[in-house]
Amino acid sequence: MSASIVGWAHSKFGKLGDQTLEELIVTVARDALEHAGLEASDVDEIVLGHFNAGFSAQDFTASLVLQADDGLRFKPATRVENACATGSAAIRQGLRAIDAKAARIVLVVGAEQMTTTPGPEIARNLLKASYLPEEGDIPGGFAGVFGKIASAYFQRYGDQSDALARIAAKNHKNGAKNPLAQMQKDLGYEFCREESERNPYVAGPLKRTDCSLVSDGAAAIVLADTQTSLSMKRAVAFRANEHVQDFLPMSKRDILAFEGCAEAWKRALGNAGVKIDDLSFVETHDCFTIAELIEYEAMGLARPGEGARVAEEGQTEMGGRLPVNPSGGLKAKGHPIGATGVSMHALSAAQLTGEAGGIQVPDAKLAGIFNMGGAAVANYVSILERIK
Repeated sequence: MSASIVGWAHSKFGKLGDQTLEELIVTVARDALEHAGLEASDVDEIVLGHFNAGFSAQDFTASLVLQADDGLRFKPATRVENACATGSAAIRQGLRAIDAKAARIVLVVGAEQMTTTPGPEIARNLLKASYLPEEGDIPGGFAGVFGKIASAYFQRYGDQSDALARIAAKNHKNGAKNPLAQMQKDLGYEFCREESERNPYVAGPLKRTDCSLVSDGAAAIVLADTQTSLSMKRAVAFRANEHVQDFLPMSKRDILAFEGCAEAWKRALGNAGVKIDDLSFVETHDCFTIAELIEYEAMGLARPGEGARVAEEGQTEMGGRLPVNPSGGLKAKGHPIGATGVSMHALSAAQLTGEAGGIQVPDAKLAGIFNMGGAAVANYVSILERIK
């Protein structure tokens, strides 16, 4: 445990066209430092997670964090990117700086503004996170990629529509209690299960309620080395932080196994010295409901092809065996690409310090976080525990 989260901030996610990308970044950077009780001059390094891929005309964005406070001037600042896992990639870079003793305090910001981009362009931008020579012509953009995965899963293991609807309904129920979520409405199982004018099929067997939301938003965390963090108001330590990168082409992998996800969980749980059932809750990457279903199997809650049972028995609901996505997940909270991984860590830290409000998991002690870039290509798992 070389580093801890000692402060955080989180914007509301949603259609935030009245704020610029710069304003989103600046606000969470300032608020995270204030939450940590630190000054800008205390920061040794800055890491910005920003996917962009055409969402922002301003492409060179690392120094936008400096706009938060003149005291950040001349601090090292780097933008990192790893598709939908960009936020977790930024956190990992901050952790590695602390591990190397190159920094004592690191400010990590994740941000994206997507909704000001026209719909067809959004689809093209997101599809850039797939292997274009083989997957670039899949209809429906990235939804089409996961629609293809869902169709293949259904073909191998049977129709999973009931389970996918359970997952969507669970996450919307949780998101209804999260004031930061883009969609704060409990849609219910029946609405998520049935095709309708308001819930049409989007790609393959995936309906609109199976797909995460196009979002704007930002989140920030402050990392500190263990010795420093123990002198601060709060400290949520990394018991483990793992990154596993897999092949980009789906054709080179069993895409229904999410092998990189499984390996990242195996390494993280092993390094933390815990088992999956030791965790109090998990925030996982439900870009599409089929992803969360397969992730149940990859994290060890079910054997291959049996993730539906986990969903249908309510094991991952609040109060169940292992609550998954108490925040509402990407499905309800929203998925501003560069912000997502940072958001997951900020809200998990809030859970562990009892600051999660209406989405609080009672007596939360250990958090598991899985953030994924592409179709299980970039895989990041963190295990968090409060130490102060």
